[in-house]
Amino acid sequence: MKKIFADIQKVAPTEGTVLITGKSGTGKELVARAIHTHSRRNHKRFMAINCGAIVETLFESELFGHKKGSFTGATNDKDGVLKAAEGGTLLLDEISEMPLHLQPKLLRALEQREITPVGSNDTINVNVRIIAATNRNLKDEIAKGKFREDLFYRLNVVEIHLPELSERSEDIPLLVNSFITKFRSEMGKPIKGISNQAMSALVNHQWKGQIRELQNNVERAMIFCEAELIDVQHLPEELQASAQLSIIDYSSQSLKDAVHMFERRYIEQKLKHHNGDKDKVAKDLGLSLSTLYRKFEELGIPLK
Repeated sequence: MKKIFADIQKVAPTEGTVLITGKSGTGKELVARAIHTHSRRNHKRFMAINCGAIVETLFESELFGHKKGSFTGATNDKDGVLKAAEGGTLLLDEISEMPLHLQPKLLRALEQREITPVGSNDTINVNVRIIAATNRNLKDEIAKGKFREDLFYRLNVVEIHLPELSERSEDIPLLVNSFITKFRSEMGKPIKGISNQAMSALVNHQWKGQIRELQNNVERAMIFCEAELIDVQHLPEELQASAQLSIIDYSSQSLKDAVHMFERRYIEQKLKHHNGDKDKVAKDLGLSLSTLYRKFEELGIPLK
């Protein structure tokens, strides 16, 4: 993440087109907003549109605008987002969803800095910085014939890839504390932080919804918390259950049994963390794959 922050600082003051990649919920729009905030365009508008949410028949009008009477329902002239964001920054989120037949027109807008509204023969100059974002592999989309290679290279001057939360679990405490500060101000609650057990449950959870899901869970916990610290009982039931599983009573165990119990729980957590990928688990533990399989047999961990 430090490299990502450094890349944002470097690319923001330039006019370079940026392609932000990563799964839904990893914070792509936040990165786009950060680039705009640190750019020379920060006194103008930041606009974002989700290409996947626009009806295909209206896509050209939404992007480039239209003239009155150019199609049924066009009762007035309308500026598209490329004109509405004049002087500022436009985020084209989920760019892979842009219809193939309109991609050459976007490419021309990027290269010539001019657009032609629907129903018009006149071009309009535009001055806007484009940032694109996608949760898909655009090279795969090119191979499938769904995305133009020339547009890809024009958008991909600088790529910023956001890793999944499972790949940077050490960031979770920082994010949680940031969310607590944010919601404490919004809710006016005197919540100072989070207990170690509750934080451990958040760190060890598989966040399929990425940062967005984590933020929602912190917000929910703060709604139900009436104390100074968020505790396990303030978390959703699923997280409460996983937190209870992490508590092991070693008091009645021999040293050998306690070590075995700890090793089993630790390896099971790693398996969950890596979605059952044994190669990644072995690498994470510093073991060979054959040694990991011997551990499975020794500790009674079922092979799935």
